Amino acid sequence: MRKASYVGFVTVIPMRSVSMLLIFLLPSILSGCFGDDYEIDFSVENQDECFDPLDRKDCIYDDTDVFSRVTKNGTYEIGQVQSVYVPVPSITLADGGAGAAGGAEVHLGLWLPVIEGCDFSSTENLTEECLVPVIAEVGPYYDDGDVDALTPANRLGRMLIENYVPHGFGVAQVSVFGTGESNHCMDLMGTDEQRGIDAAVTWLGTQPWSNGNVGLIGKSYDGSTPWQAATFGNPHLATIVPMSGLIGVHELMWRNGSMEARGMIMHNGVYGSFGIDGDTEDSHTLCEGYVSGYVNGPAAYLSGGMVDYAGNTYWTERSFLDRVLENYQGSVYLIQGMQDWNVDPHMSFPVHQQVADAGIEIKTLAGQWAHDYPDRVEGHSSQGVGRGAEAYPYTLRWDWADDLLYWFTWYLKDEGFAPALGVEMQDNRGGWRFEATYPPIDAENLVLTGSDLAPTGGTVTSTSTITLSYGPFEEETRIVGMPTFHIDATPGFNGGHLFIEMTDENGMHLGHAVMDLRFHAGGRDGQEVLLPFVPVNALMEFMPMDVVLEAGESILLTVSQTGEDYVPSPAASGTVMIDWSQSTLTLPLIERSCSDLFQVPMLDYSGNASRSC
Repeated sequence: MRKASYVGFVTVIPMRSVSMLLIFLLPSILSGCFGDDYEIDFSVENQDECFDPLDRKDCIYDDTDVFSRVTKNGTYEIGQVQSVYVPVPSITLADGGAGAAGGAEVHLGLWLPVIEGCDFSSTENLTEECLVPVIAEVGPYYDDGDVDALTPANRLGRMLIENYVPHGFGVAQVSVFGTGESNHCMDLMGTDEQRGIDAAVTWLGTQPWSNGNVGLIGKSYDGSTPWQAATFGNPHLATIVPMSGLIGVHELMWRNGSMEARGMIMHNGVYGSFGIDGDTEDSHTLCEGYVSGYVNGPAAYLSGGMVDYAGNTYWTERSFLDRVLENYQGSVYLIQGMQDWNVDPHMSFPVHQQVADAGIEIKTLAGQWAHDYPDRVEGHSSQGVGRGAEAYPYTLRWDWADDLLYWFTWYLKDEGFAPALGVEMQDNRGGWRFEATYPPIDAENLVLTGSDLAPTGGTVTSTSTITLSYGPFEEETRIVGMPTFHIDATPGFNGGHLFIEMTDENGMHLGHAVMDLRFHAGGRDGQEVLLPFVPVNALMEFMPMDVVLEAGESILLTVSQTGEDYVPSPAASGTVMIDWSQSTLTLPLIERSCSDLFQVPMLDYSGNASRSC
């Protein structure tokens, strides 16, 4: 895979047949270095007219289907779907399930282009013109809540098949263990499932018709399987496109020791049933991962942590990011809904920068949609106040299919032009801009003490709340990234739990933070026992946000015991006393003007200067 070399703020792409230089510099950062008239330059000689994401506003796309389409259709016909069973010999007797019975395998449906003179059924090596890469979606839903793996799925598969097979890509729909026609156990992203995904990647990358490159893409659970695959460092995995995917199961379900309502039951209460359908393979459910799920859900609820003592590895097996950063050699195109409270934005930020710091090429597309794709009208148009409605319809990215085509062509075919790395971010008013990284490196912190925010009290109980406020802001203000509120809190006899919601003065949701005070230092490592009446400094961090307040507007913070869908643990339900004079709110702010925003195609921006120029 071609790699970009980073020198300061300049990204230099290695030489190809067409020379290119991509510079990712923000005018506000470099004014005085290059002059005030310096602009971001994405120019590439002889590139496609719709290649530049910052200048696609005049490109016309087909918006008549439920998903986006490429501007230029491919020339190959789509071949007949093939049904393939991939053996997974790494599943052994110790794993139970199909390991005990023998013959663990994952099932996939495969579509290949019809290329003249290429016999894909041949077991002999084909000519270079016949070799194709594969884009795969891997998940649990084929035959379980959706079509089977041999039928193009409306959620994503049909979009991939109709857009990219004609351009010379193969597309695969793969069922994880215990779902669809795959046997063994529904392992909820555990080691067994990871081995099955890795086996599918290897099979797709080693067939006689394969060029050796595989890309994984998907949303939600299907957006978590690319992270799983990347933990192995498989040489055939050239790129992943996780959309609202999990970097780890515990990392999502628990936030600073606070559990989402679904956290305890996700394995056995939700996905485990996928492996039980009345056939002879129901016995495969009795594998070690499924059995241990009955214990580890409640145990994590009680402790708030990963329960990794006494040799227990249930949650650490289902934690992916550290192994990705250590082993993965491909690229990442990360996609996140900033209003997605099913798979929260902290699955993407600060993940973007962690991935970049590991030397992995990464681009992120983050819009104000919920648990959805970037191009779906039905989902985007149903957002509520403070949950993306203010940004619609400017959330819709009808250029997304083109963007993926450029990405896959570069990273899977080794052709075309290098995509721009960095972050395309949309604020809550609908404005799109490009950032070299996120949070932006030129963010400046506004630091406020809690007592400066006019708190209405100093005690939080299950029935009482505290409000704080700041403002009005004298000029337009952009709060970006992950604001923090370090609170000097004293728990009572039963521990403590805090939830903070940030709104504007009209009550519109801007962001929130949550913490079990046993985890007052932040992260996933807490203390078993919180001493009563002993103050702690609770290092609370808000979920990632990108919000704009107009001049004259204020913010309101409401502190309560819990909110959203978080459930205080049994050890965190008591009264909390707060010393606001020793508490500090930090708001990361950036200055961006109209000239920093860009228009996305197929939308009328007239009269909406706040969204773009």
